[in-house]
Amino acid sequence: MQETYKFSAVIHKEGKWYVSWCPELDVASQGETIEKTIENLKEAVELYLEDEDVQIPAAGSILTTIIEVSHDKASHTVST
Repeated sequence: MQETYKFSAVIHKEGKWYVSWCPELDVASQGETIEKTIENLKEAVELYLEDEDVQIPAAGSILTTIIEVSHDKASHTVST
């Protein structure tokens, strides 16, 4: 019987690539578009779950939010 799981996906841009990461499983992938990186991450997670010894975390174990911080020095910028 096949089970369906829901995991988080964190995506950020590095140069021309989008990098995606599943924090619950510590699995990552990349793609040239957001859609492609999500597709690639799903495939990487599916392959990861094929391992017989994999430990699947309980649902809701990862919480995400946005924080705001201030910093006086503008020594480098972050582009999105």
